[in-house]
Amino acid sequence: MTQVVTFQEIDCDNGKVIGIATLNSPRSLNALAGGMIDLLLPQLKQWQINSKVAAVFLQGEGEKAFCAGGDIVHLYNAMTADKGEFSPVIEEYFTKEYQLDYLIHTFNKPFIVWGNGIVMGGGLGMMVGASHRIVTENSRIAMPEISIGLYPDVGGSYFLNRMPDNCGLFLGLTGASINAADAKYCHLADYFVKNDNKEMFIKQLAKLDWQETVPVNHDMLSNLLSQFQQESVSLLPESKLTEHQAFIEQVTSFDDLKEIINAIVVAKSDDKWILKAQKSLKHGSALSASITYQQLQYGQTLSLADCFKMELNLSVKSGQYGEFSEGVRALLIDKDNSPKWQFTSVDDVDTATINWFFESKWTAEQHPLVDLV
Repeated sequence: MTQVVTFQEIDCDNGKVIGIATLNSPRSLNALAGGMIDLLLPQLKQWQINSKVAAVFLQGEGEKAFCAGGDIVHLYNAMTADKGEFSPVIEEYFTKEYQLDYLIHTFNKPFIVWGNGIVMGGGLGMMVGASHRIVTENSRIAMPEISIGLYPDVGGSYFLNRMPDNCGLFLGLTGASINAADAKYCHLADYFVKNDNKEMFIKQLAKLDWQETVPVNHDMLSNLLSQFQQESVSLLPESKLTEHQAFIEQVTSFDDLKEIINAIVVAKSDDKWILKAQKSLKHGSALSASITYQQLQYGQTLSLADCFKMELNLSVKSGQYGEFSEGVRALLIDKDNSPKWQFTSVDDVDTATINWFFESKWTAEQHPLVDLV
């Protein structure tokens, strides 16, 4: 049976090693299965304490995707089996996923993610936490959870709030896809490197004179990536976020979710990117839009750890409520693309339902992510 994550250690010229982890499920676009997380977490923890390991490099097998998101078909099976009750499978999966994401965010060595191809949902959750985040000419990035009755999790409460010009709110509500230039503009990526240069880059990593001082190693790696970026800059696509910055600021300038959604969907445009964003919002879950808006309000004042704790509660309750399973059914199981959402519009989403989603299932001491600090 094929290992869903493979690991290797590349010897460096000065005796250090680079730990390389590869998500190895290209047929599923490297969807983040629970088995992947079970392999990644202990290995990354071991590399973190191993003084011989200078840096970690995380990539996806194949040319199509780094990681297209979580293994939502597996989650759908768990949700339907539990029939609207609390699901231990859902809690376990999201707990481990957020522990993995948080470990990458707080890793004490240079952590490189090669974000080539599709980087969505759970894939972005891993990439965004890395110290050195690389995108290529093929990168296609999105948080499209509104289309499946979920919300932008994996730290979205934190990183969407740190994007410029209300881009985070717009991307969270519309699930709009962005490219490498956009990712750099909205702080999801640091460097643009041509995908064909990956093997050469890894070879150069092995030639660096890695030190015992982590900040020095970060600087050396940054300098190397800057050199590779200079050689690739001619391939950098035009940024849609920059092009439509005024539009995004205009439609998200209201203090009321209903007004924001209305402004987005009624805007006149012949631009394909905006039209696709409008379509996703129109056909997406009104409940998801309401949760997304509220989570971003709360996330403005929360630490990264507290954002993950809030999101675990939201994810477990999403597994219980039914909107999430219906969205997955329509998109990936029956593939009829006709989800039967529980609310016609955000006007119909009652305050009691939203409050239920944000009321924690656990006390602070009992929270499954209590160790995140």
